[in-house]
Amino acid sequence: MIIAIDGPAAAGKGTLSRRIAEDYGFHHLDTGLTYRATAKALIDAGLPLDDELLAEEMARQIELAGLDRAVLSAHSIGEAASKIAVMPLVRQALVEAQRAFSKRAPGAVLDGRDIGTVVCPDAQVKLYVTASPEVRARRRFDEIVANGIPADYLEILADIVKRDERDMGRADSPLRPAEDAHLLDTSEMSIEAAFLAAKSIIDAALKK
Repeated sequence: MIIAIDGPAAAGKGTLSRRIAEDYGFHHLDTGLTYRATAKALIDAGLPLDDELLAEEMARQIELAGLDRAVLSAHSIGEAASKIAVMPLVRQALVEAQRAFSKRAPGAVLDGRDIGTVVCPDAQVKLYVTASPEVRARRRFDEIVANGIPADYLEILADIVKRDERDMGRADSPLRPAEDAHLLDTSEMSIEAAFLAAKSIIDAALKK
């Protein structure tokens, strides 16, 4: 069983994906972390971020199980990841690894930007989780402030809008819903309501 969950930044797909994986006893992979892990490996080794062959080699060495979200969420790693994520050879290497991960028994939940369209187009369940930019910025702002870190809501909103434009406008694997994806707009939904909506879709697929 493969469950593909796509959507823009801060739409809640990561929280939802982890909840689904836990509930069904499936493996979970946040594919965005695979790019961050590759970037961190390059930084740790003192290697440049603009050498595509080096970055590809590092991408093929990443162990996808047990990626540390807390460490990889650092802003500097995110900036570095955005530089290597546009490299075709890196994308190819990580997509191959993500596809291999998706075949783990008894099932896998993968979340990212191009799971249902590129990584796992044959997934039994595809969800596209979204929310308005304003709601997503507010969630990100509240999350940062809750951790005791000062934040600027308008700055976060501008960053989310810019990221959406970059993700949706890129030539390679743009962010868009798969044709057969179920749309979940979480703007007015709690995580519990989103989970129950997703669960009903997944349960229906499991009965087929």
